[in-house]
Amino acid sequence: MEILIVLLFAVIITLFAGVKIVKQGEEWVVERLGKFSTTLKPGLNIIVPYIDTVRQKVSTRDIILDIPQQEVITKDNAVILTNAIAFVRVTKPQDAIYGVEDFKLAIQNLIMTTLRSIIGEMKLDEALSNREMIKARLKDQIVDDAADWGVTVKSVEIQDIIPSPSMQQAMEQQAAAERERRAVETRAEGDKNAMILEAHGKLEAAKKEAEAQVALSEASAQAIINVSQAIQGKELPAMFLLGDRYINTLEKMTQSPNSKFVIYPADLQASIKGMLGSVLK
Repeated sequence: MEILIVLLFAVIITLFAGVKIVKQGEEWVVERLGKFSTTLKPGLNIIVPYIDTVRQKVSTRDIILDIPQQEVITKDNAVILTNAIAFVRVTKPQDAIYGVEDFKLAIQNLIMTTLRSIIGEMKLDEALSNREMIKARLKDQIVDDAADWGVTVKSVEIQDIIPSPSMQQAMEQQAAAERERRAVETRAEGDKNAMILEAHGKLEAAKKEAEAQVALSEASAQAIINVSQAIQGKELPAMFLLGDRYINTLEKMTQSPNSKFVIYPADLQASIKGMLGSVLK
């Protein structure tokens, strides 16, 4: 009786050992005598007890891989910091288990090296402004290698592409120098325009002054012509007019606060007396 109980108990344990219930979102890799046998799908599965063993339980849900931040040198020798995040799914558990020792670590390193290679072919400005292009190239270059490991790369997102602290400081200094250069150019342009406007103003003033002098000269010439025609053949009016102008000029000179003495011709009285004598005759 005791032997039957032991045998019954062993049969029950064996049956339970051969029944495997796989949860949704998982697949189990089964080996038979150390060699890959099959993959158990979600649900109820039966294996051969003691001969078949579950090598590893693999999640078939999307896996989030955080790609660590790393320094990358661009084509123009600028140092930038970049990191990424990848969304992958295991589609062939047997390849993920037997194709590589650790498929997560392998994909992380593959993304890091590929990202360094892509950014290394670009200049700093291109790397900072072409994130979508970098993401597309990165996915295209790793998808085949990941497929060999039974993994499908669904998406790769670039989280950060930023200059290193020393590079940021150099860029800030360069930007400050550029702003100062533009300010100097603006001030120089303003001073140049002001000098040009001032020169134009002086030129126009000189032109107006010259025109005024010409007009005055022409008026004086016309006045002389008119006077000459009016007194033609008559000496007395001419002498009287000159004397009157001369006297007026002397009066203005005597009214000046800086005048000390006045010099006039010695024959002025004789000239005036002669003119008056001619009138009296």
